[in-house]
Amino acid sequence: MFTRIGAAAIKKDLDNTILLCEHLGNPQEKFKTIHIAGTNGKGSTSHMLAAVLQKAGYKTGLYTSPHLKDFRERIRINGEMMPEVAVVDFTAREKEKIEEISPSFFEVTVAMAFDYFAAEQVDIAIIEVGLGGRLDSTNIITPVLSVITNISFDHMSLLGNTLPEIAGEKAGIIKPGIPVVIGEKQDESAPVFISKAKETSSELVFASTELRLDDVRNEGAQLVTSVYKNNARIFKDLKLDLTGRYQLKNVLTVIQAVNVLNRKGFTVPDQAVYDGLAHTVEVTGLQGRWQTISRNPLVICDTGHNIAGIQEVLQNIQATPYRKLHIVIGMLKDKDVSSVLQLLPASATYYFCEPLLERALPATELAQQAEKFNLKGKVFHTVVLALDVARNAADPNDLIFVGGSTFVVAEVL
Repeated sequence: MFTRIGAAAIKKDLDNTILLCEHLGNPQEKFKTIHIAGTNGKGSTSHMLAAVLQKAGYKTGLYTSPHLKDFRERIRINGEMMPEVAVVDFTAREKEKIEEISPSFFEVTVAMAFDYFAAEQVDIAIIEVGLGGRLDSTNIITPVLSVITNISFDHMSLLGNTLPEIAGEKAGIIKPGIPVVIGEKQDESAPVFISKAKETSSELVFASTELRLDDVRNEGAQLVTSVYKNNARIFKDLKLDLTGRYQLKNVLTVIQAVNVLNRKGFTVPDQAVYDGLAHTVEVTGLQGRWQTISRNPLVICDTGHNIAGIQEVLQNIQATPYRKLHIVIGMLKDKDVSSVLQLLPASATYYFCEPLLERALPATELAQQAEKFNLKGKVFHTVVLALDVARNAADPNDLIFVGGSTFVVAEVL
């Protein structure tokens, strides 16, 4: 499993997924799909778009990864996780074929999701790429729309060491004649997407150049903003229950995707956008995105773990009132640890820990690397112990941030 051992688990072609899905009768061809890739934001964008489509009355499948607490978080219909009995039945029924083909864990999961969505006759399914795009197991679908949120550095050993190289892998989900929405226009990656879309005769639009936000503010437990196209306001006071400021980029991507879908024959009224964005967490069960765990002291977790993700997290921390900052952090061996650590504030108190999996960077090593950037704190060999000590040390007006890895957040939740 990639989750446990990293790159060694990756199978760099689509052969196994194709074989498995052919055996299942190509279920991915029996319902409409939207394919979503990107370095950061693809999970939030997938959940937000699923919530909007569900509020528009569509029976909506949602395939995402990884999960935080329950495997079935990966496969949902209208926010409800795939029933345990359905997971067990699929595995038992297909055990012989799985052993014959010997697919990866992710390949089996993709096939399981497609089979379940077909059997349940969803109207449309949002399919989130696992890693990259071109060679990702999900890339056997022909969607009605492709979405790429943004490009930044992550999984460089698998996707490339430059932003254009990484963009090239993500651009692999762009299909002939299928429109594509790029969330964020970036100087280094934009030419890659423009070239690929031209090659495939795909209509391409950059959400960040088509739309803009204004009047951004927090109101209670919601983030509020208005959306403009040219100089005309198209959404007034959109309310988001995902309150991380980085979600503002994702909102533009979702709204631009809705604009394209409406032109392609879908009916997604404005009210569905308002309702879906205001209730994404409730409707889809999304967790770990600038999520408040408790108050007094305020404890917030976030799954951002690469350079761009941590930069967004730090902006959120800066916008949050607190007396003193405590950071509970754990990371994985195969991440760009030094580049992340050098972004973190030396003024915080650190609680270095390690999630319970083989890819985890030992907390002692993390602390040693952090010392180079003048980040000081204590070492803990479990995430839960680190958080307990941080809670005991913090005053009611302090902020405790928990993150550095999806798997740290999973253990806290």
